[in-house]
Amino acid sequence: MDGIIPLYKEKGMTSFACVSQLRGILKMKRIGHSGTLDPNVEGVLPICLGKGTKLVEYLMNSGKVYQGSITLGFDTTTEDLDGEVVSTKPLEKPLTDDEIDELLNSFVSEDLIQIPPMYSAVKVNGKRLYEYARNGEEVERPERHVQIHYFKQIKDSVYDEDKKQQTIFFEVGCGKGTYVRTLAVDFGKKIDMPAVMSSLTRIKSGGFTVEDTFKISDVKSAVENGTIDDIVKSIDYALTDFKHIELNESQWKIVQNGGFLDSGVLGINDDKCVLTFNNEVKALYFFDENKQIYKPEKMFSNQ
Repeated sequence: MDGIIPLYKEKGMTSFACVSQLRGILKMKRIGHSGTLDPNVEGVLPICLGKGTKLVEYLMNSGKVYQGSITLGFDTTTEDLDGEVVSTKPLEKPLTDDEIDELLNSFVSEDLIQIPPMYSAVKVNGKRLYEYARNGEEVERPERHVQIHYFKQIKDSVYDEDKKQQTIFFEVGCGKGTYVRTLAVDFGKKIDMPAVMSSLTRIKSGGFTVEDTFKISDVKSAVENGTIDDIVKSIDYALTDFKHIELNESQWKIVQNGGFLDSGVLGINDDKCVLTFNNEVKALYFFDENKQIYKPEKMFSNQ
């Protein structure tokens, strides 16, 4: 079975656990996901099957959209509600909508620098940061350059007069590798307030939205009912942004052996193109500017 399942990862599960369960349900080993979600985060998690695992990088590069909340007034070891409280500080006066909008907009950038949280899977000297964190060790963390396409409020904030805390509800469109937890913490730092990401749902990833997704229980039922083909999306779903070229017999024989194709033969000048034969996706080729030919970037099938 080859393709993509737009899975809805439920809160409390790890991304690895989702893959593990699906391997058992689908009775196949070659399964991977595109873009890890923390256990306390729910939402869209594209799952790649068989030859579809070659699509992971393209799905991850497609951008993501999250909705969630930032709470001002305390911070934690993990930058979300799973960690222990580190410090508290009363917010005596709630931020206005204009102030919130201005702060959120200040993060919009094609090259925003983030420092990954200690409780993350980033590796430093061969160890993941969360391993250092669990041992009470602090290490220097590498900067990460990320893209924030937009960052906006989606409903009125809530101010807790008793706790002196304010919760802001947001939507953010961002590139791969973005830590939304860190956006929440850095939002607070801009006004000298401790802050946490108090909720988060990924509503779009790999071109899939929440409306496109299926839960693990849905996949299990589909296998039992013989309707799994209704859930699995084709490999081509992740490649729709690229020009598609249907090969003739002689061209297919060249591609079948990983050969190069002249740009004049294909009649295009795109950076990349999807090559099909008998209406089936066979390969993704890229254009070599120096040699003026198309070369294979990904082979999906030579049969």
